[in-house]
Amino acid sequence: MNTGTDFAKRLSKFLSEYLPYDRNMSPNTVASYRDTFVQFIVYMKDIQKIRVEQLTLDIITRQRILDFLSWVQKERNCAVATRNHRLAAIHSFMTYLQYEEIHHLDEWQRILSIKAMKDEKKSINYLTAEGIKLLLDQPDITTRNGRRNLALLALMYDTGARVQEILDLTPESLKTESTPYTIRLFGKGRKSRVVPLIGEQVVILKRYMDENHLFENCKLKHPLFFNSRHEKLTRAGVTYILKTYVDMARQVTPTLVPCIISCHTLRHSKAMHLLQSGVNLVYISYPNKKIILTFKVRYQIFNLITCRKFGLYLDYFPLLNNADSFSMSLPHFCGSDLVFSSSNDIIAFACISIVMSRYSIVVVN
Repeated sequence: MNTGTDFAKRLSKFLSEYLPYDRNMSPNTVASYRDTFVQFIVYMKDIQKIRVEQLTLDIITRQRILDFLSWVQKERNCAVATRNHRLAAIHSFMTYLQYEEIHHLDEWQRILSIKAMKDEKKSINYLTAEGIKLLLDQPDITTRNGRRNLALLALMYDTGARVQEILDLTPESLKTESTPYTIRLFGKGRKSRVVPLIGEQVVILKRYMDENHLFENCKLKHPLFFNSRHEKLTRAGVTYILKTYVDMARQVTPTLVPCIISCHTLRHSKAMHLLQSGVNLVYISYPNKKIILTFKVRYQIFNLITCRKFGLYLDYFPLLNNADSFSMSLPHFCGSDLVFSSSNDIIAFACISIVMSRYSIVVVN
């Protein structure tokens, strides 16, 4: 009796052995790849009418993969980024199969030739300082959950952390005994970083931790933020908390709250506020691992505060060291071309482009 197809055997080994052990991929990456193939199996069953027990490697062709990716976009209404994530998982599987099932090598290489789609970068949303203050005024600190939610949202903003980095925190991640107060975040790419905390944030955190006995030795590895069952909060849970207070803030002052806000908006907001306070972009980008400000050619006109405020000229380009009164007129668009007012502006613009070229290009309005 046939207990499994070659597809089932190879996929099981790919997910359970190759990714976590041979490639040392993180559990999050393995879970993401697993979800791709769950979706692919559903597609083959519902659209191609091939049940999973009938799915074999010789059925997997370049055209079927293209049809699957098209289905992900059109029928499931997924964005280009999601389509590209699905393709990346399939490419990884095909790379693995090149050395395990070499009699289909030509087909695997044809699938590997499928290119990722270019995704249009969208402008980011961020809250002004007044908007952040309004948001943090919404939790009812007379209740236990309100105090937890205030500590959670304030810490997300103060550290500029990703939501998963916040969820993975434990009391031992904090150093609040003496200044400088810091927190160790363990996040994307399984990399850790130490981020300073301001005094006001530490006061809120200590009050929350004292209330929940999180300074006790037995709680040092307990989740820092947890639900009523003392289980670690989920991403969906944090999103729900944020949405609740965003809706409340929008009712108070709608103009201070953008239409679309996610947990990542607090991260963007922190970077924007640091920039506006005069912090050099290099220091903003170092803990966040990406630059949030520049411009996006062909899509929208960029809006920079002042180029001098970036600190790029004096720090990186001795050519402009003596330009104490230098300012740059923002270029304007003529069709799809950028038009500058002077040759000096072109030089300044080129300097910025060199420094920013390796980072994501987005728009700040």
